[in-house]
Amino acid sequence: MTKLFSRFSLKGMELKNRIVMPPMCMYSADNDGMANDWHFIHYATRAVGGVGLIIFEATGVENRGRISDRDLGLWKDEQVDGLRRAVKACQEQGAKVGIQLGHAGRKSEVLAEASIAPSPIAFSEQYRVPLEMTKEDIKTVEAAFREAARRADEAGFDTIEIHAAHGYLISEFLSPLTNKRTDEYGGSEENRSRFLREILQEIKTVWPKEKPIIVRVSAEDYAEGGNHDSDMASILNALKEEGIDLVNVSSGAVVNVIMKVYPGYQTKFAETIKKLTNMSVITGGLVTSPLMAEEILQNGRADFIFLGRELLRNPYWPLQAAKELKEDLEWPVQYARAK
Repeated sequence: MTKLFSRFSLKGMELKNRIVMPPMCMYSADNDGMANDWHFIHYATRAVGGVGLIIFEATGVENRGRISDRDLGLWKDEQVDGLRRAVKACQEQGAKVGIQLGHAGRKSEVLAEASIAPSPIAFSEQYRVPLEMTKEDIKTVEAAFREAARRADEAGFDTIEIHAAHGYLISEFLSPLTNKRTDEYGGSEENRSRFLREILQEIKTVWPKEKPIIVRVSAEDYAEGGNHDSDMASILNALKEEGIDLVNVSSGAVVNVIMKVYPGYQTKFAETIKKLTNMSVITGGLVTSPLMAEEILQNGRADFIFLGRELLRNPYWPLQAAKELKEDLEWPVQYARAK
């Protein structure tokens, strides 16, 4: 059997293959942050196409925590039902389903509320200068993550992913480029990771023990004085006992720099983190070839492969990948005549 189509268990969640659809903003919710028919169709289609793990897009734990005012939210109970409907449809097609819980911090473009950050530094000239968070603000956001996790469980998600990447709020705390605080939340690596640690501790009070927790990180800041893959491995080593079961390794977007990208450009970061932490990792980044995905897995460089844009172009990539890898995959009975 190919590695790409082998099963993998994380706590009480068993995945049928190693193919992951990562969070990608759809900008399709109304201003109330509710899921609608677009989300139902979009995610269920990828489940029919054979994706093993589907992670719903970045979902704000606060209204001011959304990247845009068209993003999903989980800051109130009324937002649960629409998500539950989409989750159930994906699970009925054999996929496991997660949701990325996040806070945009200084990169929020929700203009109705002020943006917040560990330090009052704008991302670029096109963004507002955020308010520096008080201790009360920090506790408020930590509680918001906890309540969003509770609602995610009520919606039936199999896993949650904490968004600690791409220069959003948690990532802003982790990086020395964006965190200039002088209190216990800034300075040393231990202090900069305190916010994420406390969020994980809050979430564990409501999230079922048998359901895994994923954390997405930016393993490379691409700027002098920023975090690199070995730094992120050190942070994860200090935090993994807080309940991190899987690391989704991405990079960049912490500061406004031009990245050099190419097929598999992030896999070396995932490989470093896997080696230094002994944790299971997801990698991706312009991976489109089934043969390339299989090579990464067979050589132990990562445990899962995420495909973003490729799954937007082709929801049935897993079915076609199986054919290319000569894997006799069972197709949905409705589509069997096309096999």
